[in-house]
Amino acid sequence: MKVTIGVRNVARELILDLDSTADDFAAQLTAALNQGTVLDLTDAQGQRVLIPADAIGFTQIGSEEPRRVGFAL
Repeated sequence: MKVTIGVRNVARELILDLDSTADDFAAQLTAALNQGTVLDLTDAQGQRVLIPADAIGFTQIGSEEPRRVGFAL
């Protein structure tokens, strides 16, 4: 699942490919925002990203559609 996170006062967005579901990510994001803690994410390649909850400007959750393989659409 592809997630885009906008960080305040930063021109570039973070684009992550996560192995979790949209509901799991939304629950983790909501908990971090409500508690004012750090959003701790690990992407599909194993890279860990830590984002302070008060620095998050927006999030966009992509579809959980599996990747297509081959030339046919």
